[in-house]
Amino acid sequence: MKITWFGHSCFRIDTGSSSILIDPFLSFNPTFANSGISLHQAIKGVTHVALTHGHEDHGGDTVAICKETGAPLLAVHELATYLAGQGVEKIDPGNTGGTLYHKDFDLTFVPAWHSASHMVDGRPIYLGACCGLVITPNQGKTVYHMGDTAICSDMALIDEIYTPKIGFVPIGDRYTMGARTAALACKRFFKFETIVPCHYGTFPVLDQTADKFVAEMGGAGVLVPKVGVPFEV
Repeated sequence: MKITWFGHSCFRIDTGSSSILIDPFLSFNPTFANSGISLHQAIKGVTHVALTHGHEDHGGDTVAICKETGAPLLAVHELATYLAGQGVEKIDPGNTGGTLYHKDFDLTFVPAWHSASHMVDGRPIYLGACCGLVITPNQGKTVYHMGDTAICSDMALIDEIYTPKIGFVPIGDRYTMGARTAALACKRFFKFETIVPCHYGTFPVLDQTADKFVAEMGGAGVLVPKVGVPFEV
């Protein structure tokens, strides 16, 4: 299984004949813009698009990508139906606790502590629950994308039920966990083999590097990838 980080919370998982693009905030993502990779390169061959929640720094280019690739959108019901109204042709909606079954993987929506809305004409539109995503491939290790979240005791159940080995963990503080609480979550609730920090460095209000998180973890199991450079797990 191959994983690529495109900055912020955007990851691509290639498993079997499927390529899952999660939280494709690309066009206005300065981390991605500075990578020298084009949007076309990042989305080539994408077969599925999945969202943790509806904030713009996660939904990003979803509509355009789904139109260009023909990929279905996997998201909570309210968010999926809203984006269908914006032009996404294929949706595969679910909700917290439910699982979507696909050829090469299953995707389960799990709780996250965060908000989820979108501003339209100056007014917030409710876009369903904010979730983490557990991706269980037919071949390979189970991945848990935490989405945007605070530390929470629900994480113990997520580990008990799904035993993820790869964690995509938000560490940037202010809008998600910071380095200390993110490290506590990883050490107290999970037995990750590989921890990939995310949701940092994109905007000035966030921690600019993963250094504090790496220090809190003592370096154990943490992989800080380069933007756009795939790694195998």
